[in-house]
Amino acid sequence: MAIFLTKESKVLVQGMTGAEGMKHTRRMIAAGTNVVGGVNPRKAGRTVDFDDRAVPVFGGVREAMDATGADVTIVFVPPAFCKAAVIEAADAGIGLAVVITEGIPVHDSVAFHAYAKERGTRIIGPNCPGLITPGQSNAGIIPSDITKPGRIGLVSKSGTLTYQLMYELRDIGFSTCVGIGGDPVIGTTHIDCLEAFQADPDTELIVLIGEIGGDAEERAAAYIREHVTKPVVGYVAGFTAPEGKTMGHAGAIVSGSSGTAKAKQEALEAAGVRVGSTPSETARLVLEALDTER
Repeated sequence: MAIFLTKESKVLVQGMTGAEGMKHTRRMIAAGTNVVGGVNPRKAGRTVDFDDRAVPVFGGVREAMDATGADVTIVFVPPAFCKAAVIEAADAGIGLAVVITEGIPVHDSVAFHAYAKERGTRIIGPNCPGLITPGQSNAGIIPSDITKPGRIGLVSKSGTLTYQLMYELRDIGFSTCVGIGGDPVIGTTHIDCLEAFQADPDTELIVLIGEIGGDAEERAAAYIREHVTKPVVGYVAGFTAPEGKTMGHAGAIVSGSSGTAKAKQEALEAAGVRVGSTPSETARLVLEALDTER
């Protein structure tokens, strides 16, 4: 089992013929992802060769879905065009849109998230590494060779910390790893992933990675307290960040005591989550929790 992405997922890449789209499409195919088409109105009708696979290019998402049965799209288009790309995908009825692009204006993100939600399209991102179900499918830019299939579910605001925890816990492996992104407005949240991992029979433990700014981790803690029975181990990035300064992600800004790493740690621990002070300690806590569950 997995959440949101499986080996049966049929994946489109909006912006496949651009430099980043080409590079990561090749990596996704090598990881086993069933990439069935690209979307670029200016190059419709062509095919692109990726090693031993020729991938067709379509003029629009609806045309591509009709021709291939695609149910996932990955957005690799520049920030100015992301709103239109996501709205097009939602209008076509795609089930999942993974928005990798960073630097999207917040008002655009607000608009396309609301639009997609009304039409039943799940958004992951923007400004995210995507998601991977090891051994099955990889939708985005997460390295596929640093872990294996296993029994840990991972949800993270940070791309690089996603990779680090995947590597540190590679001997156990993961059901699905989801990088939700660190912008102020995102589609799929910690809570959405917690709910899905709680329902997934093959996920035994959940790792939650947060960072300073906003109150997403506090809300996740409240959800865990009421609805999650599986063990959860957490890590919050940003204990040494200076107050009032944006750090890394656009949403990682602290104002007074609101949004601090300490406040988030306390909320998670009050909900029964074991919180590591470093990524390596977090990995150790995961190992201890799994031993306890046996």
